[in-house]
Amino acid sequence: MARARNIDHAGRVVDFGSTATDYDEYRPGFPDSFFARVASRGWLAQGLRALDLGTGTGSLALGLASAGLDVIGLDPSRTLLDVARRRARAANLEVRFVEGVAEATGMSDASFDLVTAGQCWWWFDEAAAMAEVRRVLAHSGRLMIANFCYVPLPGQVAERTEDLVIAHNPGWTKARETGVFPSQVEALDRAGMIDVESFCYVEPVRFSHGRWRGRMRACNGIGATLAPEAVAAFDHELAGLLAREFPGELTIPHRVFVATGVMA
Repeated sequence: MARARNIDHAGRVVDFGSTATDYDEYRPGFPDSFFARVASRGWLAQGLRALDLGTGTGSLALGLASAGLDVIGLDPSRTLLDVARRRARAANLEVRFVEGVAEATGMSDASFDLVTAGQCWWWFDEAAAMAEVRRVLAHSGRLMIANFCYVPLPGQVAERTEDLVIAHNPGWTKARETGVFPSQVEALDRAGMIDVESFCYVEPVRFSHGRWRGRMRACNGIGATLAPEAVAAFDHELAGLLAREFPGELTIPHRVFVATGVMA
């Protein structure tokens, strides 16, 4: 079943398009080290046909295009796709961005060598999305589910910020995630993929106070869900928390986690 809208724990629509400006400016994309490690495993090659599901502002799609792949980026948000197209033009990269959902892409059977999903797999109807991935992947094609998440270590800035998110959005379900997702590996196993594997590592990301505030306004529990006045109230409180508890530049660990498998 196609699902064009994401819904949170309270039944509210999660609309990343509403936070596109902050998402584009402040949310870190996949780091260069991610593409280097994936390439070193032989998973990227010039001319491979790639489909990036839930492409958002195009971080993963643009990185694949930079590696020489022929890329289509798919997302249900026209606003985010507009940002992705602008970023592609600025980088002089050719990527085709298409409005659509992971569960019903509209792409031809067996038309891709690589399907990716960057920082979005949990928003899909997993069974429907996996069936669609299997349909559009060519024989021996690869699915790569990639994640790049801050790590909320005890007492550190990310955990304290999540406390504030919960105060403004009680019941938010994504607090305290470690950035390791064994369920994604299990999904590949259930789908009958072969050569299933995963890897992860931590990469520090530096933020000014202003950039971290922008990053958290782009959080699914804040800017993509709450009304503008509630987002402003959260941002004001976060500014105070940072000034009191974490003066100076912030270094926040982020974890890359990749789960991947190949069509039998």
